[in-house]
Amino acid sequence: MTVFRSRDFRADRAWGAVDIANMGGITTRLHWTDQPYRWHVNDGEEVFAVLDGVVDMHVREAGIERVIRLAAGDIFHAGIGCEHVAHPVGEARILVVEREDSV
Repeated sequence: MTVFRSRDFRADRAWGAVDIANMGGITTRLHWTDQPYRWHVNDGEEVFAVLDGVVDMHVREAGIERVIRLAAGDIFHAGIGCEHVAHPVGEARILVVEREDSV
């Protein structure tokens, strides 16, 4: 058994993470960041849960970009083919569940 105190977690670099579990090729990781990620499409689905902080999730659909503000407790599901990029507003801690070795 392990307890992770997400509010106390801080990585040594933006998007640094601690591995929580790998369940048959599906990883669960706790990320810390204070910088945007990069535009990407995952190799499968992704569940992105904001545990602490605020994140502006930019998504592109049919060439149109929109921004969804996510606060602590909000969960974003990126389906197959969803182009997106996360922009934290200050520091954020995020739980990400996705296929192992996904972008």
